[in-house]
Amino acid sequence: MAIANITDQSFNTETAAGTVLVDFWAPWCGPCKMVAPVLEEIDQEVGDKLKIKKVNVDENPDSSGRFGVMSIPTLMVFKNGEMVDKMMGFQPKEQLLEWLRPHI
Repeated sequence: MAIANITDQSFNTETAAGTVLVDFWAPWCGPCKMVAPVLEEIDQEVGDKLKIKKVNVDENPDSSGRFGVMSIPTLMVFKNGEMVDKMMGFQPKEQLLEWLRPHI
């Protein structure tokens, strides 16, 4: 599965069902560029248990504002539309998987 970008307009629909990891990022953010390939690997490994979506905070200020994103990257786990967990900053793959394990 490819990691899709979502917008302020599609955010609620994209996070409404199942477990979704949302990566709040921006193209100029160095740590965001570091976490991107890690998320691609996780996406390949977990398959359908977890959907991964990306929100460009520069282009979608409503979503980042609504969830209080103050620094990027910020990763949030949504279950059936409700935000249930949050992590900020770059983390190695092993730590991300450990953090995600209870949610998938």
